[in-house]
Amino acid sequence: MTTELFNQEFEGIIDPLKSYLLRITASVADAEDIVQDTYIKALEKLSAFRGESSLKTWLFTIASNLAKDNLRAQKRWVENVTDIAREAALTHEKFFKEAMNIHMTSPQGQFEAKEHIAFCFTCISKSLPLEQQLCLFLKDVYEFKVNESTTILSATEAMVKYYLHTGRSKMISIFDGRCALINKEGVCHQCSELNGVFNPKQNTQEELMKIDLVREAEKGGKEHLFDLRTQILKEIDPYKSKASALQLHHLEHNRQVMENYLEKSTD
Repeated sequence: MTTELFNQEFEGIIDPLKSYLLRITASVADAEDIVQDTYIKALEKLSAFRGESSLKTWLFTIASNLAKDNLRAQKRWVENVTDIAREAALTHEKFFKEAMNIHMTSPQGQFEAKEHIAFCFTCISKSLPLEQQLCLFLKDVYEFKVNESTTILSATEAMVKYYLHTGRSKMISIFDGRCALINKEGVCHQCSELNGVFNPKQNTQEELMKIDLVREAEKGGKEHLFDLRTQILKEIDPYKSKASALQLHHLEHNRQVMENYLEKSTD
């Protein structure tokens, strides 16, 4: 493959690659650094690429290895990250001023519950063991086949299937006990709360009922509801959506809050 052809194909892969890295790192800065490092490393090793996998699989392999080096040094987030971040936000006046300014001035500053569902999935997924988190995103969001995931993660097919099963089971359990959108006993109402803050004239329940996840909450099985969540993630580019500026601001806040929380919890 020539450098020119590689550059052309890389441009077609960079959006899902950036999206994937953002969701597993929860850091815009880290995701962008890893994309750059992936490009440099792939270009250096281009002569060794024999087409035994697709270029996309090869690039995701390089990026995942770089990300794992970064992520293994970090502590897993806690399952109730959204509660902790919410409490921190309520006492952080600057956060709300910045969020409102983004909402009022940015073309990507809208608040949509569907976007927040994707944001919530990203945050909660960081409570999983790393291999489970990566497998979930690779298979269920970015639609790599199991054999492609084994290549990307240097794992056996049996291990990939195990990571997928345990990761899905854990996420389903967390959402079943937390999310008020799918369970009347759920403790988290942030989609409704935030919609009321940013869209005070909008009927929140009417908006929520436009989302398949909410409409099918009472009739769909837990596995089906999980699939609906991943479908939402597939449809949203966290860098380019109508709510990206606002949600990336929220994500950075959650990342900082979680870093402080985890640091204090080990003191």
